[in-house]
Amino acid sequence: MHQLEVALGSAAPGRESSWRSDVLAALVVLDEATGAEHANAMRADSLWADIKRTQPRLRTRVRGLRSHYAQLRRAIGAIRSEIAGPDDTTDFADIRQRLAWVLTALRHQRARESDLIYEAYYDAYDAELGREEGRLVAGGPPSPG
Repeated sequence: MHQLEVALGSAAPGRESSWRSDVLAALVVLDEATGAEHANAMRADSLWADIKRTQPRLRTRVRGLRSHYAQLRRAIGAIRSEIAGPDDTTDFADIRQRLAWVLTALRHQRARESDLIYEAYYDAYDAELGREEGRLVAGGPPSPG
């Protein structure tokens, strides 16, 4: 993401070819990284799959994260294809704006993922504590050794 931000921030007029090359190289790296993350998230043994399977209350959020990630991947692919195309009339400001949106959306996605994982962990941990407390209440205080 940082590499793409640096490439997008460089001057484009008068050095269009170099600008496109730098942005495209950064997009390739981002595309590969998000592709690997998305493939992992879609696996049946992924953390997201485990949350979806074990915590029904969070299933919709897992589906939403997966869907949003797929949309971001399509946007990255579309912009990448556009930049790699033969068109010499690239609107640099438009590309910058669209990729800024993608980068912001990726950061938002990361935050949503973190929140989901934290909430799933908290729910699981809280449920385990509740079971432990229930055993203590039902069975009385633990006997001294």
